[in-house]
Amino acid sequence: MNYLSERARELSPYVAGIQPREEGWIKLNTNENPYPPSPEVAEAIKNFDAAKLRLYPDGDCHELREAVAENLGTGAENVFAGNGSDEVLGLAFQAFFSDKKNVLMPDISYGFYPVWSAMYGVEAKTVPLSGDYTIDAGGYKGANGVIIANPNAPTGVAIGLDEIEEIVKNNPNGVVVIDEAYIDFAGGEKTESAVALSDKYDNLLVTRTFSKSYSLAGLRVGFAVGSKELIDGLQRVKNAFNSYPLGMLEQTAAKAAVRDADYWDETRRRIIGTRGRTTAKLRALGYNVLDSQANFLFMEAPDAKGLYEYLYENKILVRYWDKPGISGFLRVTVGTEAEMEAFLQCIEKQTKPR
Repeated sequence: MNYLSERARELSPYVAGIQPREEGWIKLNTNENPYPPSPEVAEAIKNFDAAKLRLYPDGDCHELREAVAENLGTGAENVFAGNGSDEVLGLAFQAFFSDKKNVLMPDISYGFYPVWSAMYGVEAKTVPLSGDYTIDAGGYKGANGVIIANPNAPTGVAIGLDEIEEIVKNNPNGVVVIDEAYIDFAGGEKTESAVALSDKYDNLLVTRTFSKSYSLAGLRVGFAVGSKELIDGLQRVKNAFNSYPLGMLEQTAAKAAVRDADYWDETRRRIIGTRGRTTAKLRALGYNVLDSQANFLFMEAPDAKGLYEYLYENKILVRYWDKPGISGFLRVTVGTEAEMEAFLQCIEKQTKPR
């Protein structure tokens, strides 16, 4: 007998990147930070009083929210904390999109969006990316909700704050969620977070994560910034699902990480530098690489699947999707200089693209 509900049976779960169990792999497939967390994080965990673990954590993460608010120049009442930005986004789908029609999202974006849509009865409509894989702000109008990743995933391409504001203005009757998992790696004209608009528009919710730029993927900490009304909505749904999403250690580590701005800036700049050098070398080899504003590259190859398999045989993991629009690309996380050099040497051994 199949005991699953009809909706559960119809779900196509998100498939995460491979996590190898043995040593010796160069792991460029899940967009993890190649550098360790701030030394302040290690110190905070070392000094943590383990006896406190007999108690429940602060379910509302007051101190962490205050630290994030101070860092971003907003109020703690405008910050929500959760178990990674995936949980925060999932709660946002429940709170603001559940059972609604005409919720807009890009046709090529983060693979969890359609999963949550199916899980929460959302009738989503996809908006095609432009020919250069850019999100077309003009395609998002009159919706009951909007979700986009900026920079987008898996392309790494970003749009500017003026375009984000255009989308928010054109959708006054729905919540606009901007998923900024990779915004800390943006550069040039795409540097500004949509958090700058959150006190101007009460229907704008910006989600962020500690997994990428703060090197805390293993602890699962994410947050959202928005109007008090939206934050209260997230709290309402969270408390109907799990009152204690973040443990004491997670909150302690995240507070230490967000307060060490110098280390955060140093590591993200290293990644941005490596990204630029790797992009230039791949282009010199003849590959088309999109202008990434994230901690990964999206590179086109004549035989992307074959190149993926070749790299895998050489114990280098990247991401490949056999899906329309992106089957000719690989997504490659930016690792350390040594890891990217090994990746490039492996690429050079293959037949150069036509």
